[in-house]
Amino acid sequence: MLIHPKFDPVAVHLGPVAIHWYGIAYLVGFGLFMLLAHQRLKHEPFRSVQGPGAWSSRDIEDMLFLGVLGVVLGGRLGYCIFYKPGFYLANPLQILFVWQGGMSFHGGLLGVILSQVWFAHSRRKPFWQVMDLVAPCVPPGLGAGRVGNFINGELWGRPADPGLPWAMIFPESGSNIPRHPSQIYELLLEGVLLFIVMWLYARKERKPAQVSAVFLVGYGLARFTAEYFREPDDFLGILALHMSMGQWLSLPMIVAGVALWLWAQARPAPAR
Repeated sequence: MLIHPKFDPVAVHLGPVAIHWYGIAYLVGFGLFMLLAHQRLKHEPFRSVQGPGAWSSRDIEDMLFLGVLGVVLGGRLGYCIFYKPGFYLANPLQILFVWQGGMSFHGGLLGVILSQVWFAHSRRKPFWQVMDLVAPCVPPGLGAGRVGNFINGELWGRPADPGLPWAMIFPESGSNIPRHPSQIYELLLEGVLLFIVMWLYARKERKPAQVSAVFLVGYGLARFTAEYFREPDDFLGILALHMSMGQWLSLPMIVAGVALWLWAQARPAPAR
């Protein structure tokens, strides 16, 4: 049986400054986004855009800057609203205590969408063209975040059969029960598999919004599946219909993604 190695959450100490592994994971994710977004500019329809609306490296940098703000602000507010609304309503100042942990992917997604609405409006670019550029570049960053979760020994899985070769004890859980390493499952589903599907699908020019729709469906399905192996938050537990909060938040993504894809498919192709 495997035992989770107790990594030091701090990767490097530079005098009074401590650089955490989780922070490095975020930086890796942002770096991968930059690399992949520049590759996306070589795909259609982005490389064919000419004139004032042509895409540039500066656009990618500005998209990333706004996206980072969206991830941090949306992720934090989403956690406070979706997971602990009563606590943060009674203690509003603690919303600012980000060093105590607490981020929500679904809140971060809403934050990114709002940030890209602003970017598209300010640069006079079609919103769905912006989102279709962003969507395939996101999964590697999600995978990097799951690596950070594993290093920190957080978000461990539900109890597993002790005979499972990769069942792992997480001492951080306060027990010696063998568990699923659900962070690794999410890395493989959200980070690796979703990226492969998204990148292959997006290499061929699609109708506006269809690439974004596939991301919504793909992430929703990946997260919904992984939640069956991930220990629910102890302050929430299993909710209605034996589903976790993560699953309930993923269902609207799947439905919205299917509806968005069908809507995009029914629209006439844009003039070139």
